[in-house]
Amino acid sequence: MEKYTPQIGSHLEQQGAEYDRVGSIATNVADGFTMVAVGDLILSRPLTRYEHPGFSDIVKILCDADVTFGNMETLIFDIRKFNGSPEAEHGGAYHISVPELGPDLKAMGFNVVGRANNHTLDWGLEGMRETSRVLDESGIVHAGSGENLAQAGAARFLETARGRAALVSLAATFAPMSRACDPAGEAPGRPGLNALRLTQSIVVPPEMLETLRRVRDALPGYKVGETDPNRVVVDGKIYKRGNKAGYSYEADRRDVADILRNVRRGKQFSDFCMVTNHCHNPGNWSQEPADYEQAFAHQMIDAGADAYVGHGPHLLRGIEIYKGRPVLYSLGNFFYDDLRTPVGADMFEAYGRDPRVDTDAEVTVDEEAKGYPTAQGFVEALSSPVYYQSVITVSHFEQNQLAELRLYPVELGYSKRFANRGIPRLVTGSQANAILERLKMLSEPFGTQIAVENDVGVVRLRPTSL
Repeated sequence: MEKYTPQIGSHLEQQGAEYDRVGSIATNVADGFTMVAVGDLILSRPLTRYEHPGFSDIVKILCDADVTFGNMETLIFDIRKFNGSPEAEHGGAYHISVPELGPDLKAMGFNVVGRANNHTLDWGLEGMRETSRVLDESGIVHAGSGENLAQAGAARFLETARGRAALVSLAATFAPMSRACDPAGEAPGRPGLNALRLTQSIVVPPEMLETLRRVRDALPGYKVGETDPNRVVVDGKIYKRGNKAGYSYEADRRDVADILRNVRRGKQFSDFCMVTNHCHNPGNWSQEPADYEQAFAHQMIDAGADAYVGHGPHLLRGIEIYKGRPVLYSLGNFFYDDLRTPVGADMFEAYGRDPRVDTDAEVTVDEEAKGYPTAQGFVEALSSPVYYQSVITVSHFEQNQLAELRLYPVELGYSKRFANRGIPRLVTGSQANAILERLKMLSEPFGTQIAVENDVGVVRLRPTSL
């Protein structure tokens, strides 16, 4: 009797393109798919049980989306039952939130959050793990931290009515010793975050570079060998020739390769993929992204990402549309309430005096109309209105392409008393116009045109921009 061999290959060939042989990275969501993305969630307490003025309007926007994302820049645990301790090196302050925050974020509409940032290990591994437990129990998908690099770098998935969404979270700004690693032979893996290491160079004009070269040559112990005419290394710091002074960054190629692989894998097993990057570089004073970031964001989109969301510097940066996908270089702060953060000299010694308890601090509100950053560091940023101005971004997709990006301006109560400061509300009129006009200016170098309609910024895509 002749053995029957099913002709699987020929049958599938008859099905044509219906068979995904290599793992498609095409977008595959139902029409009307909506992604909401906001910036940093620095929040110590639940909010939905109180009637904060205008907050219900914010919640409605968050809850109406398929995917609602924010950067989780605090740790959630009960300090009374906490068995760990704060790390010697923190991300600017030891943020802490009560366990009730997890279900409260879910009630607000958040269903995915990024975990990779400079605060991931403020409270050690115990704080990181307890935060993961609370988020898991609250039904919030989170990515960017884990028991090793494979877990921290892997995409995490959210099932929605219009398709499965994936999130890959990484940090280019992170505290020392917080980087995760994989096992190597008998050595176990290291818990931590998904890191993108950057090598910084200081750019100086040619005459300054020559002066630095002479300084280097005069230092004791210097060995001749560095002959690059466009580069000088002094005491471990790299100086490069340029037209004007500034900073330049190069992303670690191994980290980029790992992240690209995780993005591609995440997209192959999802219908929509987000990549989020926490990066303060070149500093919280800069309204422009670091020079590596545009090329990096483009790589993420090319690998299959449908959206690139930046956060970290606590202020807005520009918006780009690349291959019909939103690239949001920084969404600033969405919550800026760290009332439970322990206050003490050690917590803020690198950032100056804490204006929350400094009775001699002179903090004015007349900068509000300027809209430009004037302060540096985390705590001193509390004195500048620009860190309390942001937008809620709503990306609407039709036929698997971005059709419209709406930008709702928000203000976080800069002029309010500390007890009520840091909670967003929608703004209109001159406040809305100031925020949107600044965002328009920051987005112009990327070729993005933002219209303002009824106090809302709108980006509509033309077929030629896809």
